[in-house]
Amino acid sequence: MGFFEKLKQGLSKTASSISSVFTASELDDEFYDDLEESLILADLGMQTTEEAMGKLRSVVRERHIKTVEEAKLALREVLEGMMDVGKTTLDLSTKPSVILVIGVNGVGKTTTIGKLANLLRESGKKVLLCAGDTFRAAAADQLEIWSNRAHVDIIRQHEGADPASVLFDAIAAAKARSSDVIICDTAGRLHNKQNLMNELGKISRIIDRELPNASKEVLLVLDGTTGQNGLIQAEQFSQIAGVTGMVVTKLDGTAKGGVVIAVSNTLKIPVKFVGVGEQMDDLMAFDAHSFVEALI
Repeated sequence: MGFFEKLKQGLSKTASSISSVFTASELDDEFYDDLEESLILADLGMQTTEEAMGKLRSVVRERHIKTVEEAKLALREVLEGMMDVGKTTLDLSTKPSVILVIGVNGVGKTTTIGKLANLLRESGKKVLLCAGDTFRAAAADQLEIWSNRAHVDIIRQHEGADPASVLFDAIAAAKARSSDVIICDTAGRLHNKQNLMNELGKISRIIDRELPNASKEVLLVLDGTTGQNGLIQAEQFSQIAGVTGMVVTKLDGTAKGGVVIAVSNTLKIPVKFVGVGEQMDDLMAFDAHSFVEALI
């Protein structure tokens, strides 16, 4: 099953509720009210929904659109444009490149790292995992299980070790082993922003010192089922960590999906991957056109 089919399956509940609006016979006030309500219920949030509705009305006026089917195509175009906020591909142009993975506990961070490692290994990259979440009990053990599944190396230390020290070891190992990519897990405790900021700052300084010219991605993992809470998390993390891209997980039945558009549009940060299931190959490179088509 390809990206579009998996997405369509995962977003089927949301898609059917939005699609029901497009059974209307004409583009009247009732149609626009129903559409606005369905987009809010799909987790686009009030601000993004109002912006999308304003753009849709403008397109309808400018193009003299008369039919509901034409309005549906115009809405897809509007939403796709709202997600066009930057490159959706990873910058892995140096050897090694570094990917820092951040996000609160429980969003599927460790699973995402394992799946991403597998995806990159299958594309021909030599991947090294860094168990930088030394705060949470068993985090390194979980990451090691995923490193075995993905057939990639891992560098870890004892629980409670300094994450920057683990990353220092990982960088040395990556140089010695000619690794292409280091993927570093980080602690996900957002309740103490100062600690998190200090820790991420320390990690960034180690990278800048040891790999001054390395390509660096900071990927924020969000749980697609958390709706507008995901947007709040994303806002807080982007202030702290200089996020370059997002991974939205759990888009496989319970998530409403609209939060992907809300976060992209509000924070102007591109979604780079989505998780659409539990299997190793269920992390997929994001494609805005396919996403909107599955949603609408």
